[in-house]
Amino acid sequence: MKIAPYQTDLSAPQWHLLRRFLPAAKKRGRPRTALRDVLNAILYLVKTGAQWRLLPKNFPPWQTVYHHFRQWTRNGLLARLNDRLRAKVRRAVGKHAQPTAASLASQTVRASAHGGEVGYDAAKKTKGRKRFLLVDTLGWLLGVTLEPADCPERKGARSLLTTVLADYPALRKLWVDGGFNGPEFAAWVQTQHPTLVVEVVKRLADVPGFQVLPKRWVVERTFGWLMHCRRLVRVHEQTAASAAGWIYLAMTRLMLRRLA
Repeated sequence: MKIAPYQTDLSAPQWHLLRRFLPAAKKRGRPRTALRDVLNAILYLVKTGAQWRLLPKNFPPWQTVYHHFRQWTRNGLLARLNDRLRAKVRRAVGKHAQPTAASLASQTVRASAHGGEVGYDAAKKTKGRKRFLLVDTLGWLLGVTLEPADCPERKGARSLLTTVLADYPALRKLWVDGGFNGPEFAAWVQTQHPTLVVEVVKRLADVPGFQVLPKRWVVERTFGWLMHCRRLVRVHEQTAASAAGWIYLAMTRLMLRRLA
């Protein structure tokens, strides 16, 4: 009996868009498992949060899918897919491929028993890990890093920006919240990217409860997008690279839905 496709499966236009960015099959050795099936399995996992060993049998063996996920995480393929699709999405709405402004924020997430190195965020009263995200003005991911939850905001920001700023020479404005305030952090950013100006968007002290902050709401919406994927509601990965890989996959899935 033929099993109906899952909602997370790649459509024909989406697969056509992705396949050109994937590595070619080797000419020697055993025939390679169809990468479309592998990607369908990975996208199923990021959306549903299922365990590797509980992957439905109509997908390739979980060991094969895990092998590809680990390989693509290590060689940077998932990050490159995100970059290429982000450029396409930006062009589709009339923007340049290279962003000129970005928002930076962190999110503390509880970690499972196997969630790697963790810490305690006293402000959020949460034991887990902290995600630092850099996004463009549309909310699409420019970079991500994970630290223990007790990592100070400015320290985590430096860890992220050190690795990604060189990839975005056109950046001119960086919006942050009060956790990244201070002249030392702004001066450090200038040493890394002389044309990049840090602007702190603060909450209004006399307004209680939730506030939609100008410019800053975009990155908060991105965190909301991630929470729609059950794999990302908690951190289950032992390594920061694997945890970041799932975030790239969640964003890739969103961008594919915008493009095809």
